[in-house]
Amino acid sequence: MSGIRGHLSLRAEAHPGGRTVIDEQSFSAPFHLSKPYWDGRVLIVQVVNPTAGVLSGDGLRSNIGVGRDAALLVTTPSATRVFQASGAPAQSEQRFAVSDGGWLDYLPEPLVPHRGSQFFQSTTIEASAHAELFYADLVMPGRLGRGEAWSWDRLVLALRLSVGGDLLLCERWDQSGAEAKGLATLAGREAGACFANLVVVSPRLKEAGVWTERIRGLHREGCWVGVSALRGNRGGWSVKMIAEDSIGLRAALAEVRESLAAELPRLRSLPRKF
Repeated sequence: MSGIRGHLSLRAEAHPGGRTVIDEQSFSAPFHLSKPYWDGRVLIVQVVNPTAGVLSGDGLRSNIGVGRDAALLVTTPSATRVFQASGAPAQSEQRFAVSDGGWLDYLPEPLVPHRGSQFFQSTTIEASAHAELFYADLVMPGRLGRGEAWSWDRLVLALRLSVGGDLLLCERWDQSGAEAKGLATLAGREAGACFANLVVVSPRLKEAGVWTERIRGLHREGCWVGVSALRGNRGGWSVKMIAEDSIGLRAALAEVRESLAAELPRLRSLPRKF
């Protein structure tokens, strides 16, 4: 099979002085890490793809771990573009592990599947009973300027979440662009509609509260928002959004994070700050 075989291995640990540091790291193209930045709350790491994007037959594998009491925010500086598949689909396998007292904020820029592309992503998250995390998958409909909205062949986003050894969530989004376009009409503007799938876990969120009401209050014309508790009373929640465009999606995402910030103040860290 042709294509790049890239890997990323990263582990964050709490330093005796209170800061989080990178304890282990290893990567190969198309992955590249920028210089980490400690903002006083979390260690911010940008994962950069210096190539044009993800091509047919590429196989990407990442493994990110957060040690006890460490706090890590992982983001990307630009959208991930998936190009037309001339042969085998592109594949990405992501694994995250968060120890007790650890915090992981995974907030990449959106995925942009181009015309004729095929992309299979498998994500596994294993969190300890007293770990906390915020995970985001963001999807745009394609290159609107090229008239490519909803023209990908197949997009698979599989997610499996375990907390304290208990399986809380196992879901799989497997649709062509044409099939996803039907969901986009819910936002009232199908051409540029964008999706977000968010998962948040914290022992502090075992009960609904003001924060859940604030998130439900974001549901409005042009932006559909839903929040639901995951099984097991482990403080796990799922938030799903459809916005009429990328601007609306970013605004709603910022509001969701701010709604949670009273309980999870590390969500106030800015992923683009250096």
